Amino acid sequence: MAAIGTMPGAPTASAAGQHPTDSSALVDLGAVEAVARMSRGEMSAERYAGALLERCAAGRALNAFITLEPEKVLEAAHACDEARRKGSRPGPLFGLPIPVKDSVNTRDYPTTAGTPALRHFRPAEDAPVVRALRAAGAIVLGKTNLHELSYGWTSNNHAFGAVHNPYDPTRIPGGSSGGTAAAVAACMAPLGVAEDTEGSIRVPAALCGIVGLRPTTGRYPTHGCVPISPLFDQVGPHARSVADLALFDSVLANDWRPLQAMRLQGVRLGVVRSHWYKDLDPEVEDITSGALARLHAAGVELVESDLPGLDRLIDLITEPVENHDVRLALADYLREYHAGISLEQLIQQASPDIQQVFRRYVLPGGANFVSESAYTAIRNTHLPQLHHLYRDYFARTGVAAIVFPTTMVPALPIGADEDVEIRGRRVSFDVAIARNIAPASTAGLPGLVLPAGLTPAGLPVAIELDAAVGTDRALLALGASVAEILGSIPPPRL
Repeated sequence: MAAIGTMPGAPTASAAGQHPTDSSALVDLGAVEAVARMSRGEMSAERYAGALLERCAAGRALNAFITLEPEKVLEAAHACDEARRKGSRPGPLFGLPIPVKDSVNTRDYPTTAGTPALRHFRPAEDAPVVRALRAAGAIVLGKTNLHELSYGWTSNNHAFGAVHNPYDPTRIPGGSSGGTAAAVAACMAPLGVAEDTEGSIRVPAALCGIVGLRPTTGRYPTHGCVPISPLFDQVGPHARSVADLALFDSVLANDWRPLQAMRLQGVRLGVVRSHWYKDLDPEVEDITSGALARLHAAGVELVESDLPGLDRLIDLITEPVENHDVRLALADYLREYHAGISLEQLIQQASPDIQQVFRRYVLPGGANFVSESAYTAIRNTHLPQLHHLYRDYFARTGVAAIVFPTTMVPALPIGADEDVEIRGRRVSFDVAIARNIAPASTAGLPGLVLPAGLTPAGLPVAIELDAAVGTDRALLALGASVAEILGSIPPPRL
């Protein structure tokens, strides 16, 4: 990571006419409030960027960033201030520094995907999502660390170093978008770009105590992002408030409908215990039960029902599709963006853990290689069955969303990525982390993660709300009301 210990050029005094504000207060601002203050000229974009960069320096041990260039950030912020002073109309993200997951193309920073072979790869242009953010006035606040090639849930990156959880640096932040989640949780930025193929927005949001939205698949453009599967890949935001998620959604989806305050009295939320509530860690179960009780007391109707066949369909679809598609999609990406290496060369230079996964599950000859005939059956038969199952469920129950704990366990120690002990039973790490989040991304549903509480050891636990395809804005409105009932959790201490 570029040196960030000293911030030469970062302003230390308020400009004339601005309210004096210390850095600690500035970094606590949400995106909506920060943009509003900068747009009105109450604080300079340069001052705000300087405060966030100071926070990045203070939290450097979290290893949230692969690339961060303070002078570049301050220069862009200064340009924002100059444009406003000359009468330019501020955009909806005016002056807002946003960290971007390092699997999303940026024209002025390397895009490494967290893998050695792409360490110096510089795409010629921004991904559409980054282009849209810059057009709205945002500044790229560096590129965040991630699980290598986004192929895992720990962000224990063997090439660029592990990302650490701000609530306990000995623990994982979740993955694959662990760097973005850690940065947002630690107040290095109020809003960040993440990406989710199978939980990579939602798992880090849950384990780092922030909010995260995986939108309906296709709601935001994913072109120019290092891929796993075109069927499942989806970029989305991390933030500390639902209002900030909604701002991001408005910019990317061009959906400026205000979030209508929602009375929870009579709102129906689905509870499917046969899948999402089995074999939970006792602390996760207690916090989730408390969250459901608070929602029920607020008037929410909890609708107990079932999704017969869900487990079987997820087993048939999720990992086979990803392991089939990544070989083809990643090779296409390397060619399209002129990375200068082949897929074979990329894998040869990858970390040993990633090489092992690719050789076993992805590459021809591997023990779990997915054949074309098997993939065709999944795509043409099993995936439509899953879509039908969810459509039928939402029509049958009339629920606004399904509610459940995002993961079966709180954040685990870095390196503990084999079996996990839950209630005296050995459970695979993949099941403990990914069982609950896999259905939504496989079916293309919008999923919203909200913090629900802290364990006695101070680790975040979250609930997730999954809604019907295309109901993203209604889900955000629901989430804002649910978040008010659940309340906030204490922020981490650096």
